[in-house]
Amino acid sequence: MTVLVLTRQLDPVADLVVAELNTRGAPVVRLDPGDLPVRGSFTARLGGPEGWAGVWRGQHRDLHFDTVSAVYWRRPSPSRATADLPGDVRRWADAESRAGFRGVLDALPGIWVNHPRVNSAAASTPAALAEAARCGLRVPRSVVTNDPEAAQEFVASLPGAVAAYKSIGTGGPVTRDGVTYASWTSKVHAEEVTDAVGLSAHYFSEWIDKAYEVRLTVVGERLFASEIHAESEEARIDFRRDYDALTYKTCQVPDKIETRVLRLMRAFGLRYAALDFLVTQGGEWLLCDVNPNGQFGWIDELRQPITEALADILLGAAP
Repeated sequence: MTVLVLTRQLDPVADLVVAELNTRGAPVVRLDPGDLPVRGSFTARLGGPEGWAGVWRGQHRDLHFDTVSAVYWRRPSPSRATADLPGDVRRWADAESRAGFRGVLDALPGIWVNHPRVNSAAASTPAALAEAARCGLRVPRSVVTNDPEAAQEFVASLPGAVAAYKSIGTGGPVTRDGVTYASWTSKVHAEEVTDAVGLSAHYFSEWIDKAYEVRLTVVGERLFASEIHAESEEARIDFRRDYDALTYKTCQVPDKIETRVLRLMRAFGLRYAALDFLVTQGGEWLLCDVNPNGQFGWIDELRQPITEALADILLGAAP
């Protein structure tokens, strides 16, 4: 049976998993749904309860749907525009392509890490933090609002009248006038909240005076954790601002945190997730982010163990 890896051409994380599967002699097909329909052809037939059968002929590999036993959904590229069609017709054709090709892929049975609908649910910051709180994890006090007055009142009510501000979604960097702006976490005081809040939804949370952060990667029932220590002010606000100022140290997860994290994973149906915790000076863990498709290759000591755990899941060798 075949492990199907769905991702874009350049994806170092997928490279690690594919290499591990190859080492174990497992049949692997790596394809990018974004190639369709411009590059590749796709035919699926439904004739009964067995599900979809057919073939996806890619640039370099073919996939027979009835051979798929597991799917690793990483980061496929966006669908490429169908060429030589008027604007409205092209948009319709692209929408039909996404619905048809993704619809068949989404219906494939077997092990998923993770199914896109599962990723979509867990990637919602408001949903993830609310579920985490229900599972017993502590999360920072937060507000989502487009009301400048409400935002200012919330920030003013916090210790030091300071909050953390960060984007809610995963839209990524924004380019304006040739300059790319990354949406990193910022430290915001009450007097800095402006009427610009009214232009969209904004997320503010209490500022935590952390000792360090923990990146906790969960694969099935296995937990891999590393402390992240920041040596610069920029990195203390958001470690993505200054990777050169970071040091890492693998660590144990407290039993009560492990129990509640696994409860959260089951609540969403996740087999993989990267979670970010803020650890206070007193040693309390607060969950601030759930990324169901997060990177893991950047912490050297955990790269190979996580890769092996993912391979175990995809091959049905672990729960």
